[in-house]
Amino acid sequence: MGERTTERLQKVLSQWGIASRRQAEELVIAGRVSVNNHPAHVGQKIDPMQDQVEIDGQRVNPACAPERIYLLMNKPLGVVSTCDDPQARRTVLDLLPPNFRQGKGIHPVGRLDANSTGALILTNDGNLTFQLTHPRHHIPKTYRIWVQGLPSDRTLSQWRAGVVLDDRPTLPADVAIMRHDSNQKTLLEIVMYEGRNRQIRRVAEQLGHPVLHLHRIAIGPIRLQAQGSAALPSGQHRQLSDFEICFLNSQIGLTSNMERELIEECKL
Repeated sequence: MGERTTERLQKVLSQWGIASRRQAEELVIAGRVSVNNHPAHVGQKIDPMQDQVEIDGQRVNPACAPERIYLLMNKPLGVVSTCDDPQARRTVLDLLPPNFRQGKGIHPVGRLDANSTGALILTNDGNLTFQLTHPRHHIPKTYRIWVQGLPSDRTLSQWRAGVVLDDRPTLPADVAIMRHDSNQKTLLEIVMYEGRNRQIRRVAEQLGHPVLHLHRIAIGPIRLQAQGSAALPSGQHRQLSDFEICFLNSQIGLTSNMERELIEECKL
C-alpha cells in the first residue's frame, strides 16, 4: 500500500468550499467537527480520500461541495465584514439573498471596517481567500477618501514615500488630490499595495488630516463601476466576470496559459 496523503483539516475544509481556513478553525475549536467519529483538533492532518469528516453530525462529501461563487459587493456604511457578529450588527452576509447564505460557505476576502464603504469580494473558495489575504500578496486597492483640511505637497510626498507604522514603514502609495471643498475638506484618491489594520486612517491621522469618509472603488481591475456600465449600488452585489476571476487566480499562480492570454487582452 502507498503512503497516505495527508493535509491539515482546515485546509481541506477550505478546499472543499465549506469555509475559509479561519472559519474552519473556528468550527473545530467550537467542537462542531469530527474525523472518523472522533472530535477534531486544530492542526489535525487527515487523508481527504479516506477519512470521514462530519460537521454538526452531517458527513461532508467533497463530491457534493457547493459550486464556486465569486461576488463583488458595494459594502454600505455600518455593515461589518464578517460572517457573524457577537454584537448582532448587520453583516455582509445579511445583504445576500437566502440561496447564497445557506450552506454555501460564502465569506468576505479581507475586510473593510464598519465605518468604511465600497468594494469587497465574497467567495466560498477558501484556498483563494487564504492566498489573497497572505501578506506576500500586494494587489493594488484604490480608495476615494475625504480628509479634514488641505494636505500640503510635502505631506502628500510623505504619504507617497511611506510612513512608519508599528516601527516599520508602509509601502509606497499613489496619492492624488481629486478636489477640495469650501469646508476645508479634501478628496484624495489613493492606491495602496498593502493592507495593514486601518492603515489609511492611521496614516492620515499621523499626518494631521483625519479621514472623514473612506470608500474603496477597486481591487486590482475589479471595479464598482466597470467600464461602460453603471456603478454597483450600495448594498448590492454582482457576479465576478471570467476575466476578474482569472485575474484573482493569476495572483496565486492558478491560471492556465489561455487564461493568462485573456488577462493580457483585457488589461485596462
